Amino acid sequence: MQLKKIPIDQVNDFSKNTLIQHLGIVVTEIGEDFLKAEMPVDTRTHQPLGLLHGGASVVLIESLGSIGSSLIVGMDREYPVGLEVNANHVGAVREGFVEGVARIVHAGKRTHVWQVEVKDKSSQRLISTGRLTVMIVQKK
Repeated sequence: MQLKKIPIDQVNDFSKNTLIQHLGIVVTEIGEDFLKAEMPVDTRTHQPLGLLHGGASVVLIESLGSIGSSLIVGMDREYPVGLEVNANHVGAVREGFVEGVARIVHAGKRTHVWQVEVKDKSSQRLISTGRLTVMIVQKK
């Protein structure tokens, strides 16, 4: 299933006044079956030891999958909600940016599944890998 092509600034504007904006997550690329975003590693996203908080990585994973599903469904008739998210944190980073790349694994009528890799933007070293299941809900 193909993601709708809409201007990236419009996608990012949709996230104003949300956790996505607060953490500095910005969508940078939309492909046919993937989307990419970056997130700063700074005081907004650190845990007490000065490393990227695993929860911030999970927010990036869930945000990318939810945004991706929004680009698949007709938002006038239905909308996506996160159903389940899991992540494995396999690396650490203290500063700079991480980049998340979400790829659609399954795009059914009622569920979507996304695989997301979060990498250190400068070294491309894997930091986290996760999977998000999204439920597609009909608007009433």
